[in-house]
Amino acid sequence: MNVFPTVRGNGEGKRGMRNGAKAALVGGVFAVMVGGAGYGAYNLVTAVTGGNTSGDEPGAVQSGPLTREEIRDTTRKFFAAWEKGDAAGAAALTNNEQAAQDALTGYRDDAHITEVKVTPGTANGASVPFSVKATVSYEGKSKSLSYKTGLTVVRGLTTGKPLVDWQPSVVHPDLEKGDTLVTGEASAPPVEAVDRNGTVLSAEKYPSLGPILDQLRKRYGDEAGGTPGIELAVRHENADVPDETLLTLDKGTPGKLQTTLSASVQAAAEKAVKKFAKSSVVAVKPSTGEVLAVANHGWGEFNAAFQGEVAPGSTMKIISAAMLIDNDVTSMNGPAPCPPTATWQSQTFKNLKGMTPNDNATLADSFARSCNTAFVKYADEVQVDSLTKEAQERFGLGRDDWKTGIASFDGSVPASGGPDTAANMLGQGQVQMSPLNIASVTATAKTGVFRQPVIVPQKLDDRELATARGLAPDTAAQLRQMMYRTATSATGTATRVMAGLGSDIGAKTGSAEVDGQATSNSWFTGYRGDIAAAAMTEEGGHGVDTAGPIVRDVLLAGG
Repeated sequence: MNVFPTVRGNGEGKRGMRNGAKAALVGGVFAVMVGGAGYGAYNLVTAVTGGNTSGDEPGAVQSGPLTREEIRDTTRKFFAAWEKGDAAGAAALTNNEQAAQDALTGYRDDAHITEVKVTPGTANGASVPFSVKATVSYEGKSKSLSYKTGLTVVRGLTTGKPLVDWQPSVVHPDLEKGDTLVTGEASAPPVEAVDRNGTVLSAEKYPSLGPILDQLRKRYGDEAGGTPGIELAVRHENADVPDETLLTLDKGTPGKLQTTLSASVQAAAEKAVKKFAKSSVVAVKPSTGEVLAVANHGWGEFNAAFQGEVAPGSTMKIISAAMLIDNDVTSMNGPAPCPPTATWQSQTFKNLKGMTPNDNATLADSFARSCNTAFVKYADEVQVDSLTKEAQERFGLGRDDWKTGIASFDGSVPASGGPDTAANMLGQGQVQMSPLNIASVTATAKTGVFRQPVIVPQKLDDRELATARGLAPDTAAQLRQMMYRTATSATGTATRVMAGLGSDIGAKTGSAEVDGQATSNSWFTGYRGDIAAAAMTEEGGHGVDTAGPIVRDVLLAGG
């Protein structure tokens, strides 16, 4: 199952406010009652307030559709009260008086927004768009604010009076249930993130880094030095979601934050992922574990390259081959026959269409051609947890102990019984990985040593990095030879992508079927010298079709 979510926004300009800043509560206790429903939800409010949310004595209940005059007069009075700073008067014209009064009072007193001018647009039935121009002032700093939003007028079921259907978005379009507006000192100073050579990394030049720079600022802003700025922001109900900056009154003084990234490799990664609708790539330095580039395209703010959890397809065969070698099941030159089909516990597995069977194939043969059945045939010679132990103890995966410097997924290789024992060896079944995980797997295969990936130096905060045994020298040597053959031989599935990249290379292709998708996800991983990269393209087909070209471009940029 594909669990790469898409998060709203582009990640640029989002920063946190200090906890001491006041907050204007939007929605309040009754927000969940009224929601966007208007009429039906209003019954819950009137049951508590006695049906007199407008503040007038109940009289004859009006009914029927709202007239143009009712809509116009209600919005005119509401806007006039809002402009005067009369929160109580404006709230009395809504169907959730307390929530509206809290929000509009906070708008003025806590978000420090004054000189409000509201201009209504052309109504579409009972829906009225409008624009707002105002001024935000805080500690001698002022700036103009403008935005567009809208409201809907409904008829109160008890009084029959026309009322503004209260929603947080009436105050500002970016507000949702539980959000607050705050103006004050930012929670952390701005940071000027730099790459390994001191080149400044900005979200404008490297769009994929926008959400990542937000995380780095929130986590390391105080350590990086600098002074906080002053901002108007949306503070979300979920404290783990960074505040959304709406207006910066004072930028503050940025501190310098060192990262492990390479501006040149990052630039290549940014350009490469844009070629396909939904793609991600990570590049690491095998000798150190340092992340050289991370790029995403089509995932919104979600860092799919670090946090994606999807089946990695045949790139998983790097770990599976290591497991077979380490458990003395077979070896690079040992047998690994490739029949047309293989059945494990009632489930039949097939190879890619057009693959010629080979009963005399070695493990290196079947690895290079990515023969599924060769691995399935050995499923009964390993324990249910053999692949899990290999992933955890040798490759450092699946233990939830990576501390990269930002949020990341550590991979998951559960000890699955039944048909999944075989499917997991093919990177299907219950196995879940991210491009970061597979790039790390390739780096471990290249050096034989597991080095936990990092995007900021460990010395910045002295965090404890994950460790693992790594590979026996002979196992690592065999993996490198098999990956080299995959990248260079006539039968190797990665030859077309890796052609012309030199002699110190290796690769593995993959495609992973996902429920609900007509086309498989494309996976590719490879190394060239001291750079390893892995990419995934959603519904990209075979590994060489989409993910492969991304990895090639990144490896070329690595020197």
